Amino acid sequence: MTLIDLASDPSEVVRKAVAARADAPAQALRPLTRDHDRQVREAVARNPSTSIANLLRLVKDADRWIRWAVASNPACDESVRRAMVEASDKELRGLLAESRELEPELAAKLIDDVSPEVRERLATHTHDPNVINALLADRTARVRKGAARNPRTTAAQRSALAADPVVDVRAALVRSVELDEADLERLVDDRSVQVRLAMATSEVVPPHIRQQLTRDPDEMVASAARDFRPGSGNASAVRAPRIAHRPSAGAGRSGRDTAR
Repeated sequence: MTLIDLASDPSEVVRKAVAARADAPAQALRPLTRDHDRQVREAVARNPSTSIANLLRLVKDADRWIRWAVASNPACDESVRRAMVEASDKELRGLLAESRELEPELAAKLIDDVSPEVRERLATHTHDPNVINALLADRTARVRKGAARNPRTTAAQRSALAADPVVDVRAALVRSVELDEADLERLVDDRSVQVRLAMATSEVVPPHIRQQLTRDPDEMVASAARDFRPGSGNASAVRAPRIAHRPSAGAGRSGRDTAR
């Protein structure tokens, strides 16, 4: 009852403290989802104890940072993710695409998302081989490039990516994942200098392949292969899923500066 009373305190600092409390009851958090101070609403959006009803209310908030905070809340269930997949906010759908808990039905919707960025993020982070297969056929190269960086691709999928007609896709592949010997032997003679240079500087390419590249007809590739040192920062790791946090510098305290 004390927390419920404090939820209407005139001080935004107090209301924000209530909004962040793990033991705050739904009755206290519900009015805070409509608080005029966006930092209070954002604290509710990040609170793992926030009810599904309140998360559904916040996922439609006018402030994008609050919507993105909902995406990182571990209390999200299928109903919240379903609301996210239908949202007009591209970044919100992109955060959803990186979720490990994504249901196959929702992943199927994101496969056809209007935004290439959303499809790329799905291709990079999905654990579903069927989703990867579908995205390998995407007409946009950046989507296939995302799949090339996904460490959960199968050997067959990697072979398909090794034969991709777009140089950036093949270059991303050799930087990111280990390939079968047949694919490596084909790529070591790739027609693109960019692909061979990516191989020469990749942490995941085996030494015997790099040794072949020391004799590459392009001196830049050959030199890169000769000068390569393990652990020199050449690996192209898949970045972790984004967790949206509002920048602290210059952040406003009221809802007047709401970003849409």
